[in-house]
Amino acid sequence: MIRVAVADDQALVRSGFSVLLGSAPDIEVVGEAGDGREAIELVRRERPDVVLMDIRMPEVDGLEATRTITADPATAGTRVLVLTTFDLDEYVFEALRGGASGFLLKDTLPADLLAAVRVVAGGEALLAPNVTRRLIEQVVRGADAPTLAMPPGMDQLTEREREVLVAVAQGLSNAEIAEALFMSHATAKTHVSRVLTKLDARDRAQLVVLAYESGLVSPGRGRAS
Repeated sequence: MIRVAVADDQALVRSGFSVLLGSAPDIEVVGEAGDGREAIELVRRERPDVVLMDIRMPEVDGLEATRTITADPATAGTRVLVLTTFDLDEYVFEALRGGASGFLLKDTLPADLLAAVRVVAGGEALLAPNVTRRLIEQVVRGADAPTLAMPPGMDQLTEREREVLVAVAQGLSNAEIAEALFMSHATAKTHVSRVLTKLDARDRAQLVVLAYESGLVSPGRGRAS
């Protein structure tokens, strides 16, 4: 059973998500929160597998709540799935950097929402990769784009692992990586796991952020020059 919490400042939205999620036989809604502070307390109390987190909330916003949840060893096992109204919300990139496992548009179809929760609960991340990639590229182009030094462990990646990292940053699934790089699905999965380990990354969403911030991938292109 996948245990899910819902955090949104609009009661009607929270209720709608809870009813939908609760209708699935493999999902249990363990609580709702109206702001980030309540979300943090709810996660600490219930330890859900996934929390749907709205970004723009009063008191403590979704960004700070996400950072707090993912940074605390006691709650880091909870995956944060960010909810946003617009697919180019300026705060989503910061949510990914803060440890979110992906994001979802609030107008996502019910079946896609349920599938998204299952994917994130299963350890995958970066939902709607084509939209996410456009989001990250737009933010990276901006004047306030983050610029960090080469992440620790990047120099330990083999050439093949760098190719896999680029593919992950392009939003490809393991199956798509296998096809693009002419390897088996099992080999692609192994390479992704090794990249996660070497870069000490939480999940695929963090790999995308690291790939852009390090310059390995640049907006609108594959490998950086």
